[in-house]
Amino acid sequence: MCEAISPRDRLSVTLRFLATGNTFQDLSFSTRIAPNTISSIVNATLEAIIQVLEDKVLTFPSTVEEWILVAHKFETLWNFPHCIGSLDGKHINFRPPRKDGSKYRNYKGTDSVVLLALVDAEYKFLFIDIGRNGRMHDSAIFRESPLGIRINAGNLNLPPSCEIPGFNEKLPYVIVADDAFTLKSNLMKPYPNPGLTLEKRIFNYRLSRARRTVENAFGILANRWRVLLIPMSLAVDKVEKITYACKRYYLTVSNLWSNEVVIAAVIVV
Repeated sequence: MCEAISPRDRLSVTLRFLATGNTFQDLSFSTRIAPNTISSIVNATLEAIIQVLEDKVLTFPSTVEEWILVAHKFETLWNFPHCIGSLDGKHINFRPPRKDGSKYRNYKGTDSVVLLALVDAEYKFLFIDIGRNGRMHDSAIFRESPLGIRINAGNLNLPPSCEIPGFNEKLPYVIVADDAFTLKSNLMKPYPNPGLTLEKRIFNYRLSRARRTVENAFGILANRWRVLLIPMSLAVDKVEKITYACKRYYLTVSNLWSNEVVIAAVIVV
C-alpha cells in the first residue's frame, strides 16, 4: 500500500496554495503530489479548518456592553464616537463555468463574488457575507444579508441613543460606510461632495478615517493570502470556501502551526 500523506503535508500544501495562489499543477512540482490529489486535499483541509475554527474566530457582538466596547475602540483609535463598525464589500475574482454566462459579471468587466464585511477598529472581522454574485450592488447585498435584515428589524441589540461630550442631542450608534450604501438611522455615510462647508468636510474626513479600517482589513487579508488577488479557476462554491477559510486565519492564528490548526488537519486523515 502507498504511504498516506501526513496531516502536516496536507496542511502545508493547503497553506501554500492560500499564501501563493499557485495552481494545483504548479504545487505538484514542488510537493511531488498529483494535482488531482492536491485538489481533494485542499478541499478537505479547508472544510476541517472551518469546522474547527468556526466558533473560535468570528465573534459577532450580541450584547449592549460588547457594542459599547467596539464603539469605544473607534472613538479612542480613530476619533469617531458611537461607531460600531466599518462596512464595505470586496470583489473576489474567479473564472466561472461557461454555462453560467454573465451571471457573475460585475461593473468592472470581471467575474466575481462579493465579500461583504463589517470590521472593528482593530481590523478584526465582526460579520461576513460571502457568495453574492458580482452583478449585485453593495447596498442590495447589505439589505439582503442577515446583518441588514436585523438592522432594519431593529433587533441588533444596539445601545440606546445618548449624548456625547459637546452636543446636547442624543445620537444613535452607527455603522460607517461609503456612498454606495443607503443612509439609515444606524448607517452613516459621508456628505455629497458639491458645496461642502468646513464642518461637513471635517465630518467627511473623520468618517473616512473610521471607514478605512475595512479597506485596510481587506488589503491585509489579500496580501497575507494572495490566492484572493488572482482570478481562481474554480467553482463558485470552492471560491466561497477558500474565502471563508482565509477569514479563519486572518489576524487570529499567530503561529500557523498552532495546535488548533494541526488538529484541523488531523481531522482530514
